[in-house]
Amino acid sequence: MSRVGTLGVVAWLVLAALPGAGIAARPGGTAPGPIAPGSVAPSADTALANFSAALGRLVELVGAGGGALLALVWARVALSWFSNDVAKKVQAKDRARDALVGSLIFAAALSGLAWGLTQWVLTGH
Repeated sequence: MSRVGTLGVVAWLVLAALPGAGIAARPGGTAPGPIAPGSVAPSADTALANFSAALGRLVELVGAGGGALLALVWARVALSWFSNDVAKKVQAKDRARDALVGSLIFAAALSGLAWGLTQWVLTGH
């Protein structure tokens, strides 16, 4: 597989694994988890339930905004990549590398991997 094909596949996998996939996988919200014995589940009209629902909507909006931003970054790379100008193609190669690194950092931040690694380095747990 050529380098162009490899970068395209990697870019597609990164973008497919980001915000849009999370929204599509949860139509109607997340399933409630098990309730511990002796605890009371919040009813639909409590402040906690309203806050949780608002926070869930905010997370989905931030994810959608991040996905749109990544789409713009990769569209810029693609437009430069298929140019007839050799200088733009060289610039596109650098942009593709930067976009890939940025996409991986973004994916690590959204998935919690960055938080987990930071906690592991700082605390050892």
